[in-house]
Amino acid sequence: MSGNYPSTKLLIDGEWRDGAEGKSIDVVDPATGDKIGEVAHATRKDLEAAVAAVEKGFKIWSQTPAFERYKIMRKAANLMRERADTIASIMTREQGKPLAEAKMETMAAADVIDWFSEEARRTYGQIIPARAPGVMQMAIKLPVGPVAAFTPWNFPINQVVRKLSAAVAAGCSIIVKAPEETPASPAELIRAFVDAGMPAGVVNLVYGVPAEISEYLIAHPVIRKISFTGSTPVGKHLAALAGQHMKLATMELGGHAPAIVFDDADLDKAVKVLSASKFRNAGQVCVSPTRFLIQDGVHDKFVSAFTEVAKNIKVGNGLEDGTQMGPLANERRITALEDLIADAVSAGAEVKTGGRRIGNKGNFFEPTVIANVPKTARIMNEEPFGPIAVFSRFSTLDEVIEEANRLPFGLASYAFTGSGETAQHLGLRIEAGMTTINHNGLALPEVPFGGIKDSGHGTEGGSEAIEAYLSTKFVTQSL
Repeated sequence: MSGNYPSTKLLIDGEWRDGAEGKSIDVVDPATGDKIGEVAHATRKDLEAAVAAVEKGFKIWSQTPAFERYKIMRKAANLMRERADTIASIMTREQGKPLAEAKMETMAAADVIDWFSEEARRTYGQIIPARAPGVMQMAIKLPVGPVAAFTPWNFPINQVVRKLSAAVAAGCSIIVKAPEETPASPAELIRAFVDAGMPAGVVNLVYGVPAEISEYLIAHPVIRKISFTGSTPVGKHLAALAGQHMKLATMELGGHAPAIVFDDADLDKAVKVLSASKFRNAGQVCVSPTRFLIQDGVHDKFVSAFTEVAKNIKVGNGLEDGTQMGPLANERRITALEDLIADAVSAGAEVKTGGRRIGNKGNFFEPTVIANVPKTARIMNEEPFGPIAVFSRFSTLDEVIEEANRLPFGLASYAFTGSGETAQHLGLRIEAGMTTINHNGLALPEVPFGGIKDSGHGTEGGSEAIEAYLSTKFVTQSL
């Protein structure tokens, strides 16, 4: 095990501790395949303790003035900035992404905390004009209660910080079930909140068997809301469990984002922006552009330029200088990508570059470009979640909008055009929670972040995000 990678404990009622049964899960460096640490494994007894703690924490935190919540959150944000280099190194060791991306994620988390700390002070209600004299009518905002949050491994901090910050800003307490594959960096995020003065029990952290934890927490009467980021099939299962118990649920699920490039687009800009978006985090991004739909007049030129970029990406250990793309986070993704590529080729697609694993140690995979992919290929219908760009042609605006909307997913979408009229059509007619045109403007703290259709419901950014953690209560009083 590595001396500079911390093994991770549970956080329950303000105490960092091992699981009650002493179980642990190995953590593996995806760049080497070597074990680098362990994470504590929560069992039923630990979950019972976490629920008791989060219930106690809610009683304290929901009565804490918003201004006090704001001050603790701002301190946590500053601690994240101070510790960014250390946290980024930890994240790269366990997840694989280049160190620069890991630091960017850590610093962005501080901005998210700052945003929601300000929102804590602006959870306004309403005074509603009454129909009779001497009557006061108020709609007030109250925290919904203890929250259970479930997060994935691709952005170990980013996916936690949105849920955590929104919950505690609203006055809720929370149990975070963070990813077992990448446990230490989200633990450092939560440590910043603890060190900033968060009362014991308000924030709790567990790891273990995901199905066991989710089924226990969602059904428990203390938990009043859940938030999940992950695959659509798992999200649907958890949403159904939440529905059985009438629990509020925010779901940020999978996507298969169209990236549309028109003949009148600035091609150099489109290639630069879309390639950076595609190969960031080795394509393991829910909003990653995946289906590249290129108009006939520029198709060949665009594919050629994009392929050259892919060929020149430096793949390597995220801790090494100059690395632009790290390994896949886990070995199972390699087989999944190889199967999707083989299916596409058998359907008539052409691999322009990449398509293979790199070496036999670590989970490295070549940046891949596949052209002339028919709609029947699996990769045109299943999210690849890897460094693969899939290209096909289109001729007309109506044709490409139909293709963009063909799948049941509706998370992110991208487009490049020089026409204001075309841009307006795209913004209104593409069925996605987010559409970014002529740049990548997604995922800032102050803008909405979420999907529609099979990509989930609810938003985890912007002014609406805190509403998911608040309930509206009507109070009327007569003199």
